[in-house]
Amino acid sequence: MTTEAVNLPIIDLSSSDSISSANSIRQACIEYGFFYLVNHGVEEELFAEVFDRSSNFFSLPLEDKLKLTRKHHRGYTPLFMENLDFASSSKGDSKESFYVGSLDDPTLVNLNQWPPEDILPSWRPAMESYYRKVLSAGKRLISLIALALNLDEDFFEKVGAMNKPRGLLRLLHYPGELGSTDEEIYGASAHSDYGMVTLLASNGVPGLQVCRDKSKQPRIWEDVLHIDGAFIVNIGDLMERWTNCLFRHFPFCHLFVGQHCIE
Repeated sequence: MTTEAVNLPIIDLSSSDSISSANSIRQACIEYGFFYLVNHGVEEELFAEVFDRSSNFFSLPLEDKLKLTRKHHRGYTPLFMENLDFASSSKGDSKESFYVGSLDDPTLVNLNQWPPEDILPSWRPAMESYYRKVLSAGKRLISLIALALNLDEDFFEKVGAMNKPRGLLRLLHYPGELGSTDEEIYGASAHSDYGMVTLLASNGVPGLQVCRDKSKQPRIWEDVLHIDGAFIVNIGDLMERWTNCLFRHFPFCHLFVGQHCIE
């Protein structure tokens, strides 16, 4: 069951008023578990380039993509290989993905897989640039989250939560209808993320929904609208547990058709 779009707060990462931003984040994380992040330092041109190169990869023949099949949470995952809703009997989610892990940890960087340069030239440098820009934005966001919890802004850094960040870059492709079937298939079935926070960018195709009361039956799903140049940020399971459920995560799903996302 779906209602109108949810009205999420917009957080300006470039604001000089850290206290006001932190207070807004606190309210958003208590009430919604989601908010928008703008002026985060990732240029529109880089967004456009990464989406374009993501599309180029997923347009490759399946045999080429399977040469980079995911290992150690790095590389390509084909359609229907993931089902994020453990209660669902679906054959799997209608999405493809490609994972890129840490670029700075010498024990992990070599686990990354990359398309050959002769097939997708300059693909790797674009992803590396985007990864580092988003990681920088994420670190600034985490300092505001610390302030939102009435902690020192470097709290998470001091306790080691920022040591060797294990951030993952995921390219996601939702191809949409794949033939006639009586089975209900989602791009990404109902789930919550397991980490601290997720920064999601989309190419504007609607479909992301959030459920703010997972105990209510039937569940009411609200649309999360796209804002050009903004990240959609959601709190993960880890942050909920760290805050003793003060900051809450909510189930969400992707019903995208013909959509590309980056998180």
